[in-house]
Amino acid sequence: MSKKVRVVGAGLAGSEAVYQLAKRGYDVELYEMRPVKMTPAHVTSNFAELVCSNSFRSDALNNAVGLIKEEMRLLDSLIMREADKAALPAGSALAVDRVGFSEAVEACIRAFPNVTIHHEEWTGLDDTPTLIATGPLTSDALSNEIQTLIGDASLYFYDAIAPIVSVDSVNFDIAYRKSRYDKGDGADYINCPMTKEEFERFFFAIMASEEAPMRTFEDVKVFEGCMPVEEMAKRGIKTMLFGPLKPVGLERPDGTRPYAVVQLRQDDKAGTLYNLVGFQTRLKWGDQKKVIQLIPGLENAEIVRYGVMHRNTFLKSPGILNQHYQMIQKPNLFFAGQMTGVEGYVESAGSGLVAALNMIEYLENRPLIDWSGETMLGAMAHYISGANAKRFQPMNANFGLIQNRLDDREQMANRSIAWIQAFNERNT
Repeated sequence: MSKKVRVVGAGLAGSEAVYQLAKRGYDVELYEMRPVKMTPAHVTSNFAELVCSNSFRSDALNNAVGLIKEEMRLLDSLIMREADKAALPAGSALAVDRVGFSEAVEACIRAFPNVTIHHEEWTGLDDTPTLIATGPLTSDALSNEIQTLIGDASLYFYDAIAPIVSVDSVNFDIAYRKSRYDKGDGADYINCPMTKEEFERFFFAIMASEEAPMRTFEDVKVFEGCMPVEEMAKRGIKTMLFGPLKPVGLERPDGTRPYAVVQLRQDDKAGTLYNLVGFQTRLKWGDQKKVIQLIPGLENAEIVRYGVMHRNTFLKSPGILNQHYQMIQKPNLFFAGQMTGVEGYVESAGSGLVAALNMIEYLENRPLIDWSGETMLGAMAHYISGANAKRFQPMNANFGLIQNRLDDREQMANRSIAWIQAFNERNT
C-alpha cells in the first residue's frame, strides 16, 4: 500500500498524528487552512495553537488526565514532549507558555523532509488514506462534505474562551499569590479575594450584562467543562462558589478565608499575561470590562484578550467510527481530535496518536491495534465508538470510562502503564 498519507488540520491531534506518521517514514501531505482562512477562535497560524486555557490539567497519576499524559509520554508523544519543555508554574497542573509550545511543535513538524505543508482549505474526499483532525472549528465546506458522507449524524455545542489580563495591571495590595492547598511551590496562581458584598455586586453585574448575540436558529448547547461564567450565574447565586470561585484552600496571607476567589493562571513564559481561571464568557466586551474590573485587585486591569464564544461541531461517532478512530463505511478515512467527541487538549492529542498508529497498521495491511480499555487512551477510543449515539456527548478522560475498574486508582494507573510498556516492547 502507498506510503503517502494525508492529514487535514494542524491542531493538537493533527500535529501529533503527523509526527507519528512522519517519524516512521511516511510521506505526509499536511493541509492547514490558516492563515489563508482563519477560524472564529484562532488568533495565529501556529500549529497546535491553544485557543482556550493554557493548562493541560493535572499531572497526578490518580487523575485521569494525568494518566493519559503519562501513557502518551511512554509512546513518544510530540505534544507531551513539547508541553513538558514549555511548562510554567501551575501547582500540581501542567500549564504551558502557549506561544513557545506551539512554535516548538510547528518547528519539529517543519523539520521533517517527508512532510509537505499546504496552507489551504482542503475538501474533496477521495481514495487517498486520510486522517481528518480539523477540530470542532471545521470549515463549513468540509463540514458539509462530511455531512453528505455520514448523513444527519453530527452534534454541536458552544465553547467559550476566558479573558487574559496583564500582570502589571494587577493590584497586589489586594491580590496575593498562592496555589490551592499550597500545591506546587504554593505561589503559582494570583488570587483575587472577595467579601460577600463584593461577590454579590459581581454576581448581579454579570446578571445585568448583555451577551453577544448568537444565531437565532441555533440551540445553544454548552459543554460543562467550558461553561461560561454567565451561564453558571444563571444557575443560582452560589453556583460559582462551588466552581471556579471556590475559596477553599486559598486563605489570605493573614490566614482568613475569603468568601470567594477569582484565580489567575500564568499564560506566557515571561509571566506577563494571566488568564482568569474558569472565567469563560460570551458577554459583550464592554460588559466584560465592567465585570472584570469589579473583581478586587483587577479594578484597573488591562484586558489584552477578551473572552469569546464559538460553535464547536462534532460527529456522533458511535456507529460512524470504530474503536480505532477509523470510519466504518470508509476504512481509508480516519478521524481524530475533538470532532470525534473527545474533549480537552490532552485527550485530543491522544486520539491523534492512537488514530495515527492505527492508520499505519491499516496502511501496512495488518490488524489494527486493539487498545485495551484498561488504558485511558483505549477507554477514550472505546467511548467514542461504543457510547449510546442518542445520548452521545463530548467527554473528558475520566476513570469511569476504564474497563474492569478497580477500587484503587493508583492500581488502575499502574495496570495501564504496564500495558503501554508491554505494547512498546512488542513494537520495538
